[in-house]
Amino acid sequence: MDKIPILLDTDIGSDIDDAVALAYLLRQPACELLGITTVSREPERRASLADAVCQAGGCTDVPIHVGVAEPLLVAQRQPRATQAEALSDAMPHRLFAQANTAIAFLRNTIRSRPGEITLLTIGPLTNIALLFALDPELPGLLKQLVMMGGRYHTRASNGGLAEWNILCDPHAAAMVFAAPVPHLVAVGLDVTEPCRLPHEECRTRFTAAAGPLAPVAAMAEVWFRHVPHITFHDPLAAALIFEPSLCALEPYYIGVDLTSPFHPGLTVPLPGDPKPHRVAARVDPTAFFAHYFDIVGS
Repeated sequence: MDKIPILLDTDIGSDIDDAVALAYLLRQPACELLGITTVSREPERRASLADAVCQAGGCTDVPIHVGVAEPLLVAQRQPRATQAEALSDAMPHRLFAQANTAIAFLRNTIRSRPGEITLLTIGPLTNIALLFALDPELPGLLKQLVMMGGRYHTRASNGGLAEWNILCDPHAAAMVFAAPVPHLVAVGLDVTEPCRLPHEECRTRFTAAAGPLAPVAAMAEVWFRHVPHITFHDPLAAALIFEPSLCALEPYYIGVDLTSPFHPGLTVPLPGDPKPHRVAARVDPTAFFAHYFDIVGS
């Protein structure tokens, strides 16, 4: 089986779905996980969480690098990696320094395999924006960039429009959407929201699967204190790389609103051609969950 080389950029430790997505990548037989980079406040603790999931999955050689702690221009919305509370001596993990090694690692890895690598981003896009600014040729050296980010088709039930990953660093997101990536796929909140399971079912399924989901289950207990379910936002973006049939995609040209005091971080379809971005439009949650647990439970 030909494997797909993946670089994962994540803010694991905030919403639990990052860890759920990482467990999927570690169990996906078609995934060649080249490395993980962390972003947002306490990136070194986020790196330890990623390492704990990797070690539980028997993958002790995945490179993990600490990235940028603060957004480019806006105030920090994620002051802590809250799920790092679950780390303990019973959960093997490495400790990491605060020094940023992510940008150099991403640059060197992508340049070593031009045209081959899929960059999967499931957090704020600060690392990626700085990477593209440092090396403007780099976007064109990717095979594709797949992101969980944005809202494209519907309003939120509370009337909000912006999605969290974009809202946490809208200027970085605008830079990434403007970059000449050969193939950019955006999986938005309005498509991922139906992919939700209650906490009781998550506990049962995670315990049965074990492996990399064992530390995820411990991290999820921190999450369940405040939210009684898990929405599989990031796992859907990850799965779409390997099972493109899970989501219908539509062509767009996406910009990010940086000026509105009412809708900062709004992802906006822009007029004109070409339409270089592919936006997820529909998903069958039943098919997605069947695929996810077939892989992770295998």
